[in-house]
Amino acid sequence: MKTLTKYFFLLAMVSVLASCEKDENPVANNITLHFNNTFKNTTIVLGDAASTTATVNTSVEGQVHRFSELKYVISNIRLVKADGGEFPYHINDLDKGATVVNHAKPQTLDYVLSNIPVGEYRQIKFGLGVKWELNTLDEVKFPKFYAEAGANDTEMMWQWATGYRFTKIEGFYDVDNKSMSIHTGSTVDGTEGDPDTYTQGVDAYRDIALVLPNNAVVGKNTPKITINADFDKLLSGKSNTMVLVGGNATTPSYHSSMENMVKFVDNIGGNGTSDISGMFSIGSVEN
Repeated sequence: MKTLTKYFFLLAMVSVLASCEKDENPVANNITLHFNNTFKNTTIVLGDAASTTATVNTSVEGQVHRFSELKYVISNIRLVKADGGEFPYHINDLDKGATVVNHAKPQTLDYVLSNIPVGEYRQIKFGLGVKWELNTLDEVKFPKFYAEAGANDTEMMWQWATGYRFTKIEGFYDVDNKSMSIHTGSTVDGTEGDPDTYTQGVDAYRDIALVLPNNAVVGKNTPKITINADFDKLLSGKSNTMVLVGGNATTPSYHSSMENMVKFVDNIGGNGTSDISGMFSIGSVEN
């Protein structure tokens, strides 16, 4: 009986040690992406036309502007390992792998990537917007993202088309506070109501690639990657220098010129060739 008791005691100890070893050496952990929206190096403060606290920016052309609303969609996230291999994060599932960054909602500025395999990662890639294959308002397939994008205080859906808005920027410009409304998103050609005829129209989706200053190490700790989004690039981008004109709620926007919309997209998302980072950069990696 004494021997049997010792046996069960040893078995219990082995189980406890195995459990501890498993906890101390996880096979996966989380990474938090923190989005920091700025004008140059200053974090943006939103405000209405009468605000005295909203962050005011001046473009390279000397045009003052500020934001009252700032939202954009992040999807198609991929992590590049130290050895060059890629880990795709739910790239075909908007419910699990896409989010709306809403500057007015601090909780949306942190997006947690869960169950990332243990290892070191040296680069992150992600989409600004939604890639063509998934850019339909599919409430049945992606109910969570559909609800998030369509909420009254989000409104990241076109009222007239089948896809999502990729960015929604509202604000004011010039000293007399003319209204600014810049909405971007891909367009679809074809017969309305007949998905079989749909083809890509204007492509406003942009793929971003950012090299990390130091590897994000997933293991016992959960890394935090701060991604800066510098909206100074909206008017003063690497691709285009823009000057805002007009004086109503929908100008300047893609409604007034599809060509202008693409210029805004190239500034904030890159042109896809010579610029694959746009307004984005890595602020820090905390392991």
